[in-house]
Amino acid sequence: MAEKGTISIHTENIFPIIKKFLYSDHEIFLRELVSNAVDATQKIKQLASLGEYSGELGDLAVEVSFDKKKKTITISDNGIGMTEEEIKKYINQIAFSGATEFVEKYKDKADNQQIIGHFGLGFYSAFMVAKKVEINTLSHQDGSESAKWICTGETDFEIKKGTRKKRGTDIILHVADDSEEFLEEPRLQGILDKYSKFLPIQIKFGQKESSVEDGKDKEGNPKYKTVKEDNIINDTAPIWTKSPSDLKDQDYLDFYKTLYPFSEDPLFWIHLNVDYPFNLTGVLYFPKLKKDFDLQKNKIQLYSRQVFITDEVKDIVPEFLQLLHGVIDSPDIPLNVSRSYLQSDSNVKKINGYITKKVADKLAELFKGDRKGYEEKWEDIGVFVKYGIISEEKFEEKAKDFVLLKNTENKHFTTEEYKKHIEANQTNKDGNAVALYTSNPEAQHGYIETAKKRSYDVIELTGPIDSHFINHLEQKNEKFQLQRVDADVIDKLIDKDEKKESVLSEKEQETLKEIFDKAINDKNNSVSIQPMATDDLPVTITLPEFMRRMKDMQASGGGPMMFGDMPMTLSVAVNANHAMTKKIMEADSDDAKQKLAKQAYDLALLAQGMLQGKDLTDFVNRSVELSLN
Repeated sequence: MAEKGTISIHTENIFPIIKKFLYSDHEIFLRELVSNAVDATQKIKQLASLGEYSGELGDLAVEVSFDKKKKTITISDNGIGMTEEEIKKYINQIAFSGATEFVEKYKDKADNQQIIGHFGLGFYSAFMVAKKVEINTLSHQDGSESAKWICTGETDFEIKKGTRKKRGTDIILHVADDSEEFLEEPRLQGILDKYSKFLPIQIKFGQKESSVEDGKDKEGNPKYKTVKEDNIINDTAPIWTKSPSDLKDQDYLDFYKTLYPFSEDPLFWIHLNVDYPFNLTGVLYFPKLKKDFDLQKNKIQLYSRQVFITDEVKDIVPEFLQLLHGVIDSPDIPLNVSRSYLQSDSNVKKINGYITKKVADKLAELFKGDRKGYEEKWEDIGVFVKYGIISEEKFEEKAKDFVLLKNTENKHFTTEEYKKHIEANQTNKDGNAVALYTSNPEAQHGYIETAKKRSYDVIELTGPIDSHFINHLEQKNEKFQLQRVDADVIDKLIDKDEKKESVLSEKEQETLKEIFDKAINDKNNSVSIQPMATDDLPVTITLPEFMRRMKDMQASGGGPMMFGDMPMTLSVAVNANHAMTKKIMEADSDDAKQKLAKQAYDLALLAQGMLQGKDLTDFVNRSVELSLN
């Protein structure tokens, strides 16, 4: 039994193509070979369950080992094995797939969803790191003889009698000089942890030490000794393969810690389980985001039959949900031949839509079932909901009923509830309900207090995407406007067409404007004298709402770039009825009038957090001087 021949392929030499183009990351070889070994093992289990294999199954673990001196890596399984003819068919003729024939043969006898290609191009990824590859195999079929296949990375191969005594297959890689990094234990362990952590068959890799109880000491306390045991790198039954009814909350939390060891506990989770019109399982977690809006995507891990594929899931998971954490597993997600990236497919769109619906249903369930608990989580949930409302129309249709607005009194409202809440007191002359909001309660505290004096309500929109959310709210709600609380004087923000009288004559108002124009000395600012309540601020500085919105949107990653370069144009409203205005008008010299006017203007800048550098130093010195007079 000895034969030599040429591998049947449709190109002169496939190995350079595999090494250079097909697999971008060389560590993939271990994922492919271990996955193949798992498939071979699952096949023998299935044959036994169908009564088509009557031998002892024995230890079905797949073992990965290496020999640094011999420069070899070996992947061994006790699976279905191959005959010499099968080697020729499945290894030499790449166009065929062992899995295709197997599935066809047994498709009516059992669930075949767990069968993927035993060999094929995945096997040839071995040549990315090996200068020679050997297959030593013995088929499960009665009377089979062991066979060995040897290839050095060219199209020539050799088949001869093998040495394997037990059913199964050994793949021996003779590692090339430029790939000796893979002969280090930590490197191999890391690859196995990454790709094989949840494979359905146990994977052994060397041994590890553990401490076990060994009798008791004189005081009756337990003694321990160190023993060596097999290092099993995987959990063969992760929680997404189980029924939710068999799991407790702690199971989900423990699994989360397995995936993200240093993260806070998640808020809640969604267990995915669907078998029509596509197969999909998984668990998605809502992490605690707060207002940091940590845009760390790539936190959702994609698996295909418990084999890790990628953490780049942008086509499967809607963009707004890529901030979630967790696992998605689907054999129906189309991958390219190297499993490196997703391919466009109708199933991908269906899965995307399904996940969107499941998340919307879960949030609606939480809102209706425990509104108080939902409100307590809103600081974290809000980012997902608002992001989804802005970016995903199907999600918006459901989410409009559970998106919340929180006011400065820490009360929560749905949009419809809030419109009713403010319509009596905050409707302007055009019949529009005007919602006042703050983007920074600390910096805008004075403006909020002014609004409260009118019994106006103020909502907090302080998140990273709220500038976009504001526009969305106005577009989706008729006769509803939003104004930032510092965008204008309070009576202009909600213009009820109520006339206020000024204590100054027209000529005095002109004089006062000239004093302020000269004191401020900035052509970008627009000064106006306005009749306001005596307890309103003496000077109010605002940025026009349109300009401010554009700048806010640009700062959060949207809006026209030109607004970032334009000079800040401020509106300076001087309260004609304030006692300080009277003091300015009655000052005994032009210099004193301008000094007081500048002081009032700087106070307004200070309230907006806009007084800096030399202007701030001058203000402090002037304040000291004025306090001594």
